[in-house]
Amino acid sequence: MEHMKMGNYSPVTKFILVGLSQYPGFQFFLFMLCLIMYMIILLGNSLLIIISILDSRLHTPMYFFFGNLSFLDICYTSSSIPPMLIIFSSETKSISFIGCALQMVVSLGFGCTECVLLAVMAYDRYVAICNPLRYPIIMNRMLYVHMAAWSWIIGYLTSLLQKVMTMILPFCGNNVIDHLTCELLALLKLICSDITINVIIMTMANIVILVIPLLLIFISYVFILSSILRINSAEGRKKTFTCSAHLTVVILFYGSALFMYMKPKSKDTNTSDEVTGLFYGVVTLMLNLIIYSLRNKGNKEVKEAMKKALRKYLHLLKS
Repeated sequence: MEHMKMGNYSPVTKFILVGLSQYPGFQFFLFMLCLIMYMIILLGNSLLIIISILDSRLHTPMYFFFGNLSFLDICYTSSSIPPMLIIFSSETKSISFIGCALQMVVSLGFGCTECVLLAVMAYDRYVAICNPLRYPIIMNRMLYVHMAAWSWIIGYLTSLLQKVMTMILPFCGNNVIDHLTCELLALLKLICSDITINVIIMTMANIVILVIPLLLIFISYVFILSSILRINSAEGRKKTFTCSAHLTVVILFYGSALFMYMKPKSKDTNTSDEVTGLFYGVVTLMLNLIIYSLRNKGNKEVKEAMKKALRKYLHLLKS
């Protein structure tokens, strides 16, 4: 009987995204705000990547991870903000079934990868501060490249599994997503069959991607802080300054992620969920760039590298 009932529904070929559409007066404001933040993220992170590649002084594990994080932020926002801008400026606010599936797997994959990468960066800071003499030996090129690669692999395997297990289920003609993007939780609310397995998989993924990396970060910082407290000098304060940028990014990123994926679920999406999604997917990534640019200990090194690249560029123009 249930299968006959489900058979009355036509298959979904597109989705309608209606997130924050209850505030039509804010659509242009949101469009401009997201556009400005996207341009800052795109230009700022691209510049950091180019500088870290061109200047040999920045060919270190820390800047390698920074480069990966910058690339992640560019790709993550590029998978969600351009479609979001179209939705803010369009009357139809629709996206194809395939487009929605691709957006979900890409954005979720980048988000999961960033969670793992932040834990890897915490380990890098732990080795640099607690074992400074052995740092070049422990964090050799093979190790830090493999650590970054496994961050990408774990992030995307987790995302692909959740995407496949969601998109194969019947939506039964229900194609209105009460969100700004094709977000996993919003899509699960549209499915008309049992999603127990999906909830179990998502819970396990949250443990692997959110809880375990956060626990590893916490343990790393316990050792880092205990090591710093034993150094009563300017060097100790300098090392504290080094970790403050990473720790601030961790709090912002994991705080919004935990609020989205670990809180009790309700069938209806409220405005706080949509605003949190916007903060998690756009604002946090822009703050990542600002925090690492202003509070990172290598800020002076980056500025010098930028000046060197600019002088070289101006010299080429003159010649």
